[in-house]
Amino acid sequence: MRAQAERGEITLAYVDETGFALAQPNRSAWTPVGKCHKIDANRGKRLNVIGAMLSTGDLFSVGIWQTTNSLLFTGFLGMLMNYVGKPLTVILDNASFHKGKAVQPLLKVLTQKGLKLYFLPPYSPELNRIEKFWHKVKYELMEFKTRNVKTLEEDVCKILDGFGTHYVMTF
Repeated sequence: MRAQAERGEITLAYVDETGFALAQPNRSAWTPVGKCHKIDANRGKRLNVIGAMLSTGDLFSVGIWQTTNSLLFTGFLGMLMNYVGKPLTVILDNASFHKGKAVQPLLKVLTQKGLKLYFLPPYSPELNRIEKFWHKVKYELMEFKTRNVKTLEEDVCKILDGFGTHYVMTF
């Protein structure tokens, strides 16, 4: 598949979803008794992003303020196919909404237009390149600060829009 992509016959897309919360992600934290936390852990809406890291070096993404489901996912694939404009092989995990019964007719139509889905083995996120990017965004690129809905969307969009120029991934 990589050889086909290098020859320009197809475009490869590493696809995955992630969510961004108002509270900064952390693996563990502590604050000494009597001291203030560095930032407040605000709760609220999550910005979910479906993204595709393309073999062309581009990042195609869509942010939504609702839970990702089968219909939203197939809509994303349709937009991605229009963006790419040639046969597309999508590498993705086995999330239930990637294969749901409700979207099988839509996936069949997209397959007839040149879409091929390649499902990774279970429990193998290290094989999906965009997983590494999502981790980098959350734990390295996002500034450690308190956010509201507006600043969360602005910060995420700034990073996603800067992919390939300000933010570069090498493998």
